[in-house]
Amino acid sequence: MATITGRRGWSYEGRAPQASKTPPCAEEPPARVPGGLPMTEMRYRDALKLALAEEMRRDENVVLLGEDIGVFGGAFKVTSGLLEEFGERRVRDTPISENTIVGMGVGAAMVGLRPVVELMTVNFALLAFDQIVNHAAHIHYMFGGQVRVPLVVRMPQGAGHQLGPTHSHSFESMFLQVPGLLVAVPSTAADARGLLKTAIRDENPVIFIEHESLYGVRGEVDEEDEQPLAFGRARIVRTGGDVTIVGVSRMALTAERAAEALAEEHGIEAEVIDPRTLRPLDLDTILESVAKTNRCVIVEEGWPHGGVGANLAALISEQAFDDLDAPVMRVSGADVPMPYSKPLEESAFPHEPQIVRAALSVLGHDPTQAPTSRPAAGEGQREAETNAPGAVQEAMQETGLEHEIRQVSR
Repeated sequence: MATITGRRGWSYEGRAPQASKTPPCAEEPPARVPGGLPMTEMRYRDALKLALAEEMRRDENVVLLGEDIGVFGGAFKVTSGLLEEFGERRVRDTPISENTIVGMGVGAAMVGLRPVVELMTVNFALLAFDQIVNHAAHIHYMFGGQVRVPLVVRMPQGAGHQLGPTHSHSFESMFLQVPGLLVAVPSTAADARGLLKTAIRDENPVIFIEHESLYGVRGEVDEEDEQPLAFGRARIVRTGGDVTIVGVSRMALTAERAAEALAEEHGIEAEVIDPRTLRPLDLDTILESVAKTNRCVIVEEGWPHGGVGANLAALISEQAFDDLDAPVMRVSGADVPMPYSKPLEESAFPHEPQIVRAALSVLGHDPTQAPTSRPAAGEGQREAETNAPGAVQEAMQETGLEHEIRQVSR
């Protein structure tokens, strides 16, 4: 057990992550200066595939396990082409049994491999909770440090595609609570690549959560820089001095757009922070921002009770109480099962207007100055975020089958 202490004396009890035999990542390099090597624009899913391919070439002990990840290339096409390059021995299609898949990964990791397990959706991870919580997270402790579990469990989550309550929720907080697990929630293509490389090299089990709506979003990636991205380092998405907005996963992008609206429509400069990882958490960067702005809004897509936002709000209130000029405000998903109906689904997770109103509220402004209705489906979001379904749905759209099914079901 270890006590981890932050800048202002906060602490919590938990198992300290074990050092990797090879350093998982180097110091984060400085950003490219103008005139430097050109960046490559690629989709989020392609950045993940690039990271997998690079690590598989680097270390022959890296293997992939999951449903339809081989011949089909994965439900979201992240593993497309890897079977052809690395063969069936290292890219393995598995039965439809999440507890079995993760259990295979735990066992393989215990004997020296570095498995990367793909689950089709975070909701299906509930079927594997015994292996994730009772085994992957705790084996190193239960075996007295004699065995490590360098396992990565990748899974998509999030709303926006009318997949209903069994495919659309955000469960970061469930994994965040478990000592022994590391939790990453990248929101950009560059972060997805860098953090996945770190996750694969780490000696601890890592829950790697990807948002379904981000797979098609493009971002700049420096293909020449193959260094992993350190865990526990938040990204300051946008600087500002009036209010701090912390956005988790896709909500980091939504928060950035809300911050632009605050600046353009209200003259308010918000500082937006993307934690990038929740365990370990870069609390110091958040506290330093709150010390500057004296106000904080936390945005997450998950449920409000016991969520990531509640945890962050408690930590900020405990450690930055003297800096706060207003209570920490949370913007979260609705406290309901995710609706299938498109209008209801859009109302069940945060959009820019809700973040703008929360920011105005903590600044003591009249929140009615902000729009009161949620945007229509897809309004105010990047096109790729509202048009990034999985490979199955894409194929159905191309063949017209999806339209035919919807017509019959009416």
